[in-house]
Amino acid sequence: METDRDLLPEGLEDRLPPAAAAAARVTRAVIDVLDAHGYDRVQPPSIEFEKSLASRMAGVQPRRMFRFVDPASLRTLALRSDMTPQLGRIASTSLAAAPRPLRMCYAGQVVTIKGDGLDPTRERLQLGAELIGLESVAAVGEVVAVAIEALRSAGATGLSVDFTLPDLVDTLAVKALPLPSDRIEAVRRELDAKDAGGLVAAGGEAYLPLLTAIGPFEDAIERLAEIDAGGALAERIAALRTIAARVGDAARVTLDPSERHGFEYQTWFGFSIYADGLGGVLGRGGSYTIKSNAPGGPDEPAVGFSLYPDALIDALAGTEPVRDTLFLPLDHDPVHAARLRAIGWRTVAALCDSCDARALGCTHRLENGEAIRL
Repeated sequence: METDRDLLPEGLEDRLPPAAAAAARVTRAVIDVLDAHGYDRVQPPSIEFEKSLASRMAGVQPRRMFRFVDPASLRTLALRSDMTPQLGRIASTSLAAAPRPLRMCYAGQVVTIKGDGLDPTRERLQLGAELIGLESVAAVGEVVAVAIEALRSAGATGLSVDFTLPDLVDTLAVKALPLPSDRIEAVRRELDAKDAGGLVAAGGEAYLPLLTAIGPFEDAIERLAEIDAGGALAERIAALRTIAARVGDAARVTLDPSERHGFEYQTWFGFSIYADGLGGVLGRGGSYTIKSNAPGGPDEPAVGFSLYPDALIDALAGTEPVRDTLFLPLDHDPVHAARLRAIGWRTVAALCDSCDARALGCTHRLENGEAIRL
């Protein structure tokens, strides 16, 4: 006898009430903030040609995508694992002639073949925004501030944002702290791991002081400025100060200039957002480049962020208030019931004599045209 037909694959789960209600509320709150700042919502398909998803931006990993052959075109399709490349495609094709900077936002599910680290989750809700056509300090400042505002509106508290410089090693390796090209990746890796011994072994002893430029922003940025005696990072440091000032008191700001995990396609700036009481990263963003698929065509700069609010939704689901719900008996007047819904009542109509108001989750019962609390 088949006993596992109703099981879900590892890393996938149903979202039940009240978590589904919390998810809808979080999504609506985030999208409302983005809309208020001029970001227009788009809805790309969940499946695209693998080549389109994998070639639009550097660092996208096709091996994390579910892939299969399209019976119509006989080409390889992929289930999206990240919506950001899809917005890059839209900006480069359907909206190529739209005025820049182009502001877009999105909400949808993304799926990966396997979870991340010890987290087995393979399907996540992704919310985000992209500002395409600029990667200036002003553009980055707007995106960081909007991401924080959106999360606060959704119910996240005690936010902190961690800044990083994904191109740090590449910038310093040119002149300030020269490195042979075949050692750059190893130095990046050991800095990311915060492994002083590994860094020395990789030939990056000169980069050891960067491990001290980590922590609360004001202290860390001063240490980074002291390290950058040659001025190679002067422009980056000034930009970080300006962006931190834009954040103000909306979130705690920290700095980890050598962090690379999760910033596979970011260029000069990246950031991660955390919230009190929630494990892991709530969102990431930064500057990046959208590759042109036209031979010799120009690449386009952009900056954006992606939020993964599942942990926030789970936390909020436990605090979802019980909604007043009105039980409508079998003989109720449907016109009167429609008027009640129009003024905000949530109603549940009896469909048989045995329908029980309390068992159906109702808080009130309609009697003689009045809502009577049970």
